[in-house]
Amino acid sequence: MSKKQKRMLYRIIASAVLLLAAALLPLEGWARVPAFLAPYLIIGWDVLWRAARNISHGQVFDENFLMALATVGALCVGEYPEAVFVMLFYQVGELFQNCAVEQSRKSIAALMDIRPDYANIEVDGRVEQVDPEDVEIGSIILVKAGERVPLDGRVTEGSSTLDTAALTGESLPRPVRPGDEVISGCVNLSGLLRVRVTQPFEESTVSKILDLVENSSAKKAKAEHFITKFARYYTPAVVLAAAVLAVLPPLALGWTWTDAVKRALNFLVVSCPCALVISVPLSFFGGIGGASKRGILVKGGNYLEALAHTETVVFDKTGTLTRGVFQVTAVHPDQYPEEELLELAALAEGYSEHPISRSLKQACHEPLELRRVSGVEEFSGRGVRAVVDGKTVWAGNDKLMEEAGAQWRPCHHTGTIVHVAVDGLYAGHIVISDQIKEDAPQAVAALKRLGIKQTVMLTGDAAEVGEAVAKQLGLDQVHTRLLPADKVSRVEALLAETSAKGTLAFVGDGINDAPVLSRADVGIAMGGLGSDAAIEAADVVLMDDKPSKLAEAIAIARRTLSIVRQNIGFALAVKALVLVLSALGVSNMWQAVFADVGVSVIAILNAMRALNAGKT
Repeated sequence: MSKKQKRMLYRIIASAVLLLAAALLPLEGWARVPAFLAPYLIIGWDVLWRAARNISHGQVFDENFLMALATVGALCVGEYPEAVFVMLFYQVGELFQNCAVEQSRKSIAALMDIRPDYANIEVDGRVEQVDPEDVEIGSIILVKAGERVPLDGRVTEGSSTLDTAALTGESLPRPVRPGDEVISGCVNLSGLLRVRVTQPFEESTVSKILDLVENSSAKKAKAEHFITKFARYYTPAVVLAAAVLAVLPPLALGWTWTDAVKRALNFLVVSCPCALVISVPLSFFGGIGGASKRGILVKGGNYLEALAHTETVVFDKTGTLTRGVFQVTAVHPDQYPEEELLELAALAEGYSEHPISRSLKQACHEPLELRRVSGVEEFSGRGVRAVVDGKTVWAGNDKLMEEAGAQWRPCHHTGTIVHVAVDGLYAGHIVISDQIKEDAPQAVAALKRLGIKQTVMLTGDAAEVGEAVAKQLGLDQVHTRLLPADKVSRVEALLAETSAKGTLAFVGDGINDAPVLSRADVGIAMGGLGSDAAIEAADVVLMDDKPSKLAEAIAIARRTLSIVRQNIGFALAVKALVLVLSALGVSNMWQAVFADVGVSVIAILNAMRALNAGKT
């Protein structure tokens, strides 16, 4: 509990003791005024001050004004104990609310407690601790066992295991050795590591994630905007209704002024929109925190709400449903020996970092001499053309072969087929296969259990490859042989098919899918661990490579939205009932206090359940 909260607790205790003493003392007449005024001012002076200050700034209709008007009015009509009790319980509710918000922030702060305090660098044979923001790219830092990796980099010396739980929600450590990339925020569990820094602190993974979580509350959901707009019109309306209730019945119906004013004061106490204004944002904040515990980063309440309404899920194939680790599984030469055909394709693709290019280079037994290559030209979604040893080599799919004028032949193997042509003559083809991720079938099945209407896969692969993967996973639709622009067009067509209340989520690796991620209602990047592009491009980032996290993210979003709806429905129902009873003179000030503070406490408790939305 903070110092401010402790001071409020002391004020509540002091006011409660003085109120009890005033109620028990045999005081009559004007002697009761100072006895009850003392506890009232102890507990309510700050509410009165804020109400007066806001009125001077033109902000009249807020909860401070309602509480000040209701309690001062109660004092004026002689209801001294009721006035103190209303203010006392209001402040108890405020204290409880502050504690709840602080607890929510602490939960996320504890989760995201990945900001490093220092970095170790060697200076003249001695290890010194410096601010991570002062470390330059290319510097060598030391990460000891038990320390948090302060900056993104590449291991130059040492081997160890890293705890990535704060980033991915997974407890399984990740082994690292020289040459492996490490990212900030992970904990070094065993050996000493020397790491060459590759990113400044402000561009590191930990900095991007912290910025994402801290700014998530700025992007409000529709329900939050509704509550803000509702309170803007609701509060002046109930103040006007209370004024009419206090004045009109005595003039038109013969009520006593005291009775009418009491009913109006009860009406004002009930009308405070605290339960809605606090519990709805707190629910979304808790949902974002609960998702973060599971390694699911949501950039705002609006995206969490959109995720809850998902009807269609569209997947990219490579790196999302499959591992994206390609291997050469067959070589079918037509004019050249197998090793020479493979070498020609690898040299042509030698300057590319595409997964298929890497697999070709890895399959060659001898080191490649890239000085033999010139005039490299890439064709998006089709392949490459290069001059190798003076010969023009084309390596890519059948579309590229047609452009080269080569008479290619199909392959009976399932996989990605790289056709090769040399000087316009077909030289053969190479079969490269990818593996489906272990939990991809379970992920698709989990989405269907959640009621997702259709699951779709988009890929640039040949039809037989895409259809084989889709059949194995149980997907509803598959669209193959797509160029990057084709994927955007296909998503737009699917968006047109999605119902007005539903949303479309696209799941990709966040590196090559930025246009599609931004076009979908919700862009979800898979495997954001260490991927700057994923964190930047997507609305939701799944920090590991498990497709099953998607179903978990949707379930968390739906539970959070359910909690929001429960709070809105409960608060409005209770307040509407007690408002009517107050106007009819059936309810008293105590019931009005419950309808305000009691409902707020219950709604806040319910909202805090969203923090545990990520628990299985």
